[in-house]
Amino acid sequence: MAAIFKRASTVAKFQAVQSHIRLFCDAPKFPGAKTTWTQTLKISEAKPEEHLPVYRVLDKHGVVINSSHEPKLSNDVLRKMYKSMTMLNQMDNILYESQRQGRISFYMTNYGEEAAQIGSIAALKDDDLVFGQYREAGVLVYRGMSLDLFMNQCYGNNLDVGKGKQMPVHYGNKDLHFVTISSPLTTQLPQAAGAAYAFKRAKNGRVVITYFGDGAASEGDFHAALNFAATLECPVIFFCRNNGYAISTPTYEQYRGDGIASRGPGYGIGTVRCDGNDLLAVYNTVELARKYCVENNKPIIVEAMTYRVGHHSTSDDSTAYRPKEEIGMWSSTENPVGKFRKYLETRGLWSAEEEKSWAKDARKQILDAFNKAENVPKPDWREMFEGVYQNLTPALKEQIKEMESHLKSYGSHYPLDKFRAPK
Repeated sequence: MAAIFKRASTVAKFQAVQSHIRLFCDAPKFPGAKTTWTQTLKISEAKPEEHLPVYRVLDKHGVVINSSHEPKLSNDVLRKMYKSMTMLNQMDNILYESQRQGRISFYMTNYGEEAAQIGSIAALKDDDLVFGQYREAGVLVYRGMSLDLFMNQCYGNNLDVGKGKQMPVHYGNKDLHFVTISSPLTTQLPQAAGAAYAFKRAKNGRVVITYFGDGAASEGDFHAALNFAATLECPVIFFCRNNGYAISTPTYEQYRGDGIASRGPGYGIGTVRCDGNDLLAVYNTVELARKYCVENNKPIIVEAMTYRVGHHSTSDDSTAYRPKEEIGMWSSTENPVGKFRKYLETRGLWSAEEEKSWAKDARKQILDAFNKAENVPKPDWREMFEGVYQNLTPALKEQIKEMESHLKSYGSHYPLDKFRAPK
């Protein structure tokens, strides 16, 4: 009897081996995917329990949870991070109010997303290229863009690098490797993939980071960019600020998947999710992401989970689509600036006295730049015809003549004294 069982067992093993060999030799050879056969017919769906976890270093009280994850940053860098965050807050306060007073035409604040901006850019090299969306002013503050340049751009005056052709907050700075922001949503993502491909071919060791919100991830350009970056294997960091709302559209009306990072695997792109309100967590995450891009010449998605505390822009009233209690919770309990300040105070790197002195100093610096920019004339009106074509077209030349004739007759009806005189 025992021999019979032993023989049966041997036969079963032999059949199992044969089955494995058959499966291996008969594996699907479709060029579109690497997969296996199955005789089980079922629909695959994402399961709620498979959500990507959120990496963090600080708890909501600014206390390091695990000391092994505390980045080894110098005291000077930590203080610079905090000063950049609070300088950004002061600038937001002043420019937002100036728009309400009719002194500039438009503005977008960065409240609630300061850590996502400062933590990410601090983890990159100074010559890494940045493609922003429109809520990355903190990136430029940290990299050292002068307050005069910020104010000149928002006023669109004659000293503005863009000569007043852009809306306020559409910054750009060639010296700081920050590509000028575009109004159309998501255009920066395919551009970032292309720039990263150029870096790869140049073998210069640089990476590209492109910022975007959860709303931008609902655009077609998002998918095109990810596919280009994945197939061309480009060193680009897709940094999503998932702040819960695309203007007034909440995320639950935009998609059914697990945020934005969960889309990465479908494109063959690595992903990581962090607490966007925890500056140290963002720093660690982007530092790791950059290392991954450089060593593997591959893209990566970083999803920073955060919350937009301010209105989407000066054209928006967010209390119309979200409760004030929700805004209040995120601006107090989960405030990224307050959380990081507590961390610094615990380490003896900041104090109430320094806070008061710095707030006064930062406000003065911004107001000085603000007042200067306000008194700089607007560009010569002829500037609106330039900068698109290398040489003016016949049609544009004709339009300039028409404008000159019009102003000769009706110039007294226009505030021409506020514009720079012709060359």
